[in-house]
Amino acid sequence: MSDATEVVIEKLGGKGDGIARTVDGDHFIAGALPGERWSLSAAGKAERLSDSPDRVVPPCPHFGTCGGCMAQHMSAPLYLDWKHQIVRDAFHHRGIAADVAPVRQLPLHSRRRAFLGIERTGNTVRIGFREEGQHTLVDIAECLLLDPTIMAAIPYLKAMAQIAMPEKTSGRLIVTKLDTGLDVAFDNGHKMLKPEERADLAKMAEAARIARLVVAGDAIVVRSEPRLTLGSTQVDVPPSLFLQAVPEAERLMIDLVVGALPKKAKRVADLFSGLGTFTFPLAQKVRVAAFDSDRRAISVLEAAARRTTGLKPIDARVRDLFREPLSPKELEVFDAVVLDPPRAGAAEQTERLARSKVPLVIAVSCAPATLARDARALIDAGFKMGPVTPIDQFIYSPHIEAVTVFHR
Repeated sequence: MSDATEVVIEKLGGKGDGIARTVDGDHFIAGALPGERWSLSAAGKAERLSDSPDRVVPPCPHFGTCGGCMAQHMSAPLYLDWKHQIVRDAFHHRGIAADVAPVRQLPLHSRRRAFLGIERTGNTVRIGFREEGQHTLVDIAECLLLDPTIMAAIPYLKAMAQIAMPEKTSGRLIVTKLDTGLDVAFDNGHKMLKPEERADLAKMAEAARIARLVVAGDAIVVRSEPRLTLGSTQVDVPPSLFLQAVPEAERLMIDLVVGALPKKAKRVADLFSGLGTFTFPLAQKVRVAAFDSDRRAISVLEAAARRTTGLKPIDARVRDLFREPLSPKELEVFDAVVLDPPRAGAAEQTERLARSKVPLVIAVSCAPATLARDARALIDAGFKMGPVTPIDQFIYSPHIEAVTVFHR
């Protein structure tokens, strides 16, 4: 390659990078858009020579430093096509001609949970997200993704950090907006709090309308039970337990899952159930067996089921479905199975489902690549896959949720 080579960006990659094809192979250029010309130096430095008509001014002042978003420079049509392409490409890679529905868009300022970085140096506290590929913490003054209630609490959280965190420490701050208020957990080095410090934190929590304040695992304040509603059920939410990030996305997924149930279904398995995102809406119609490896999640699910009336029976069990997937024999009693695994997918459980007599599998996934991998196993076993519905729960990121249904 010469000192500088001019290339044209042909398409976007799965991580939002622009892809240029050269005699030396594909080059991935962060921030590049299709149709643009870029100069590549022998040292690997890239410089933009022309702008795509789909390039827009990023709406957030932190874009380019904060690592939380990577697609704010794309026009809306290009952005949605890129998200759609991520899903299409995942299935195409597995030889599946998927019918991918239009991307379901979600509003900005809708994310109810944030895992934020936090640092205290003397009287200075920074709260935000790390720079892309760096350890540097960007102190965010605003965020297009987070619920405004969370952003409004940032000044209070900084003041609390002066008490809750030792000097010259860093950690993680988990903030969740629940039905009963904010749930806040400082996950940092242990600090013995004095009675007067606890009292000060309690006053701040009152002012910030924080339902629960946890510091290094110690519940300092519980003003009201930290709960949210799933279906018709009030569920307790432990500070770090998995929760769908955006309520609107959760409702869309619930509607798709419950809407896919056969009319004559009587018994359904909810695999990787977590707190019961799908368990409780399903239990308004059918009997549900819920399985998850997290003992805390199953305990919370059972407690919520006990205090809720009007539900069909729920049988909740602790089970690691990676190590001990349900066998074809165990699966034969179910009229449908809901499968919502972590990002790694559910290869082991899918293999058993493929050999079972289950007539219907409803799959929910935050990783199209592993969803497509597992779909290939079900299709090869005789299942027919319906349309795939992408849900843009992770706005401005390369991640996207997807829901599809497999009929035997």
